[in-house]
Amino acid sequence: MKTLTITWQRLLINNNQTCDRCGSTEEEIEKAYLLLKKSLSHLDIDVVLEKSVMDISAFKKTPLESNSILIAERPLEYWIKADVGQRPCCGPCGDNECRTIKFNNQTYETIPSELIIKAGLLAAAEMIHNK
Repeated sequence: MKTLTITWQRLLINNNQTCDRCGSTEEEIEKAYLLLKKSLSHLDIDVVLEKSVMDISAFKKTPLESNSILIAERPLEYWIKADVGQRPCCGPCGDNECRTIKFNNQTYETIPSELIIKAGLLAAAEMIHNK
């Protein structure tokens, strides 16, 4: 059985608090993970979700690395041919510009499950092709 790893990194501070953007992305990533895990098991691919934490000092150095998703060790935007952008955030992020994804002329602050699933399926197809 092959393993497809999804790694999500986000800022967590003060008793696991995060911004609304990352909180909503977590809900979307959970939906995508469960669907991919169920669907890809039929192809002998196990899907693993890893959640990585940035502390505030790392976030201040590289805020665009928060709310990033890697699928099979490549950024989500690689798989779906999207662009990374930035917009002001809120809450724990302070006045920082936080990560966005631009796909098909739409900018997403919260990464929707549909984009995560699309990237996961493309990564799985590559895994099958490169047997």
